[in-house]
Amino acid sequence: MGQVGVSKARHIRYTHVIANATNEPMKFDYMNERPKIKLKLTTTDKSLEILGWTSIFAIWILTITNYTNLPDTIPIHYNASGQVDGFGGRGNILTLPLIATILFIGLTIVNKFPHVFNYPTNVTADNALNQYTNATRLIRYLKFFIVIIFGLIALQTIRNVNGQTSGLGVWFLPLTLGLIFIPLTYFVVKLVKTTK
Repeated sequence: MGQVGVSKARHIRYTHVIANATNEPMKFDYMNERPKIKLKLTTTDKSLEILGWTSIFAIWILTITNYTNLPDTIPIHYNASGQVDGFGGRGNILTLPLIATILFIGLTIVNKFPHVFNYPTNVTADNALNQYTNATRLIRYLKFFIVIIFGLIALQTIRNVNGQTSGLGVWFLPLTLGLIFIPLTYFVVKLVKTTK
């Protein structure tokens, strides 16, 4: 190795030591290596979007049309068995559609950038289309189910104050977990199997 090669090797080692001495993480930009693809929405994707937006409007209509008929104090918290364990002012019911809307819109925006998601396998030019399609569809299912869950809480709260039911019901927690984890598990397995 010539004098220039030895000098360059020393410089690289010296730079590496300096970088480690400052405790700054080594920067490697995986996101820029992933292809950016504009996905075309399938019929399933369009249907999920329409169902999601329709559900957002429905939960707002449900809460606004029932708001004036609610008593001053309503249930605002339920335990794992679906029984009421907290009360608050009737204005609290408006937080349900508000949170659902914020989550839905936030996930809709995030879903436009699938190349920045975390994936269980490496994303390559060969598998990017399948990986992005599966990941964005998972987000569409989840955001729709989130709105459904918040809508059910609003509905059950209204029914509870009207004396039509007591709490959310024992079915609510298993239903919620199923709506979240069944599609999550299905799509994560699909993402792992999609290597090409």
